[in-house]
Amino acid sequence: MGQEEMTREEQIAAAMRTLENYVKALAERAGETEDYAGELWARIKESSGVLQELAYYHDYGKFLCKHQVAGYTLADILVWQVDHFKAYMDRHLDMNRYRQERLLLQSLDVMLQMEKDPSAFSEKMRSESGTDFVDKY
Repeated sequence: MGQEEMTREEQIAAAMRTLENYVKALAERAGETEDYAGELWARIKESSGVLQELAYYHDYGKFLCKHQVAGYTLADILVWQVDHFKAYMDRHLDMNRYRQERLLLQSLDVMLQMEKDPSAFSEKMRSESGTDFVDKY
């Protein structure tokens, strides 16, 4: 059955399966469990904004940045995470250093958490930074 022969509902269901499999593949490459992927996917599909961001990233390999929570986009969250995790990246642990997938998944997770309570993360993003300035650690 070609794309033109599918009903709108069938197209949506196929797109959702594609995105679910994408989250599972990202999680596997990030060293996360199947349970983690399933739980994250369940939360993503409940958020139309995060779902749209994920779909755009899947299709184009870049952020749409249309969905915002407390003025922050997915790209803002990713930049904060990279800066925030510099303390870990500066060490010899490979927590996120070579795991782009993990950073993406964590950014999606943070955005979902921010939808529930943006204040905790907004404050962290304003006040926390990496190790690029004197006397941080």
